[in-house]
Amino acid sequence: MEDNQITVYTTNTCPYCVQAKNFLEEQGLDYEEVNVQEDYGAAERLIQETGQMGVPQINVNGNWVLGFDREAILTFARQDIG
Repeated sequence: MEDNQITVYTTNTCPYCVQAKNFLEEQGLDYEEVNVQEDYGAAERLIQETGQMGVPQINVNGNWVLGFDREAILTFARQDIG
């Protein structure tokens, strides 16, 4: 599953963000973290892209997962794997 492109958008105070990151690590899925609390440009781009302000928002291979949704993460993470 090394070919997955996963980006997790987080804030410093979001418990679901921590759960999502822990879940990805437990699944052996590499990800990039973008803290929108510290990167205002990324926060603005995220809102433009999804229309949502809440976190976590997770982009898995071009698919948006709003909130911490284990099944959606795994579905999108595996769809491109032969």
